[in-house]
Amino acid sequence: MRWIKRKKDVFEKKMVDILNHGALNLAMSFGYRMGLFAVMEEAGKPLTPLEIAEKAGVSERYVREWLGIMCTGSIVDITHEENSHPLYHLPPEHSFFLTGREGNSNMCVYTQEIPLLTEIVMERIAEDFKRGEGVPFSAYPRFQEFMAELSHAKHRSTLIQKFIPTVDDGKLADRLKSGIKVCDLGCGQGVALHLMASAFPESFFTGIDNHSEAIEAARSQGRQQGLDNIEFILIDAATIKDKDELSQKFDYVVAFDSIHDQTRPLQALQGVKHMLVPGGLFSMVDIDASSDHAGNIAHSMAPFLYTVSLMHCMPVGLWENGAGLGMMWGREKAIELLSLAGFDKIETPDMDFDPFNVHYLCRV
Repeated sequence: MRWIKRKKDVFEKKMVDILNHGALNLAMSFGYRMGLFAVMEEAGKPLTPLEIAEKAGVSERYVREWLGIMCTGSIVDITHEENSHPLYHLPPEHSFFLTGREGNSNMCVYTQEIPLLTEIVMERIAEDFKRGEGVPFSAYPRFQEFMAELSHAKHRSTLIQKFIPTVDDGKLADRLKSGIKVCDLGCGQGVALHLMASAFPESFFTGIDNHSEAIEAARSQGRQQGLDNIEFILIDAATIKDKDELSQKFDYVVAFDSIHDQTRPLQALQGVKHMLVPGGLFSMVDIDASSDHAGNIAHSMAPFLYTVSLMHCMPVGLWENGAGLGMMWGREKAIELLSLAGFDKIETPDMDFDPFNVHYLCRV
């Protein structure tokens, strides 16, 4: 019976780790949101709780309690100088992953995701567990702002500098400089399109989304940036294939983490093919995973990604009798749907700068 006791001891430790890490995620989300990590990184030296609070413009008592979590969770170091109050220091090897300054290495931005989803749709998801009817996109209003923040953190350091130069062995970048027509399907608040429109003024960019508030935010931001080579259209991606005015309109279409949220993903992909000119390119960037649970056992972030899918991607995809693909639909399912949509030339070029996603490059 010793092996039973050992298994119980191992699982007990796992439960302790789950509770501690869940609490750390919540507390770190506050540190990111309130700018506490940024303050400590900028200082580059140990600080008192009062110094951190004053620099961040927040309550010192809250900072002290928060620091208790951070130092016992081994996120922040604590030191005691002789006859002085404790000082707290954010090691540079930690700050690399905790602040927005490091672009694509910033992992702390993701700590906001589970608390935010829990706050806005926990009870809605609990109800839908029984019905399985899905949850409308409109139930996630504040989540769209977070997704825009996440896109900005991700795209600003990689899209123009790293991603675009890898597409079609660099030929796409040359074509963008000369001037082509580009569409972002599921553009959200237009973060990627704003970056591309600014970097390639000779090309024209169109954003498509079915969320009116996101489209309005995208248009507003485009006007603020003075971009005259960009437009945004409110339309359901599943209906594109029936729109004659969109037939063979674009040289290049992109879809960043948006196809798995579609209620009619196959029809959306058929719409992409409908929009592309002969010789056109389609870049679908989505989570790199297996379509089978067992194939994701070794995935370092599988529980996190499945949870985000459970709380957002799958319910949105189930709405109105949708397919409900979920974020972890995987390579096998992705290639199957791309093939069914009519894409017979599908490549998956390496993205060393983005190990968590896969780039499906399709040619017409």
